Amino acid sequence: MTLHLTIGVSDCDRARALAEGRVPIAGVTAETTVMPLQPLFNLQMMQHRFDCCEFPIATWLRHFDRPQQDYVGIPVFPSRHFRFSCVFVNKAKGLTKPANLAGRRIGTMVWDMAAAVWLRGIFEDHYGLPWRSPIYVNAGLNEPRAGEDHPQKYPEGVAIEHVTDRSLSEMLESGEIDALYTARAPDSFFSAPDKVGRLFADPMAAELDYFARTRIFPPMHLIAVKRHIVDENPWLPRALFDAFVESQRLARLRLHDSATLAVGLPFLAQQLEETERLLGPAFWSTGFAANREVFATLIRYLRAEGLLARDLAPEDLFPASLLET
Repeated sequence: MTLHLTIGVSDCDRARALAEGRVPIAGVTAETTVMPLQPLFNLQMMQHRFDCCEFPIATWLRHFDRPQQDYVGIPVFPSRHFRFSCVFVNKAKGLTKPANLAGRRIGTMVWDMAAAVWLRGIFEDHYGLPWRSPIYVNAGLNEPRAGEDHPQKYPEGVAIEHVTDRSLSEMLESGEIDALYTARAPDSFFSAPDKVGRLFADPMAAELDYFARTRIFPPMHLIAVKRHIVDENPWLPRALFDAFVESQRLARLRLHDSATLAVGLPFLAQQLEETERLLGPAFWSTGFAANREVFATLIRYLRAEGLLARDLAPEDLFPASLLET
């Protein structure tokens, strides 16, 4: 008898073969739903709709402060991003490097959003911007937002303002905030390019320099499955890992297939080859061993901000069957 499992993922190529049923999960009959990312997260954070779901990585790590963790993580990463290109500024402010943001007003949508956690940590470690030094403004990105998408924990001694009657996009355009840490570009970047631009003149060069120094390609999401299901089926984490790894392998092969381009980029094959030359063929790494230091770094950032009280080692995060990956 196979295990019936509901799975929720965003529309990304890494999970597409699994979502379409082209990659089976050993011992599982999967019912997979593909959804836009934010509605997917909101549904899972508040209603826990799916047995197995793409999950924001920093929010998952925060669960380890609970007496019992609700989800078991799988070290595969539907989303990774350096995010240097996702720091936007009001052009009139003359901001050209992270150190310029000390004492400035920086917009963030969700405090424990992985993009913001990584940027705050990286900018302190490598760019001379103590994460406590800016004033943070919490609001919706392109629309006003009345409250949090899921419960947040804010650090003491840090200036954080909450705005509910206007968006970060319009505040950045007007100069009410100086900069924005985000996962996607604000509307004003496109509608007011004379007023809103990126902090880094060449974000890709800065990202490649960061990778050369750290070998870290920051993960934003991972896959997580409900713990009570794993308790009853201890073989399941490895089965899920193997299936998601195979789905990602097929996605990479599809990108290399130039007969019909997988996405609408005319130089896709050449760009993929150049990416693999710069970052290595396993740049979108899976498994525990290749990502141990990534998790150690993210744990350190979360603990520095008080988002994680428990003193964890990366080995504490996964069941034994996944520590071997």
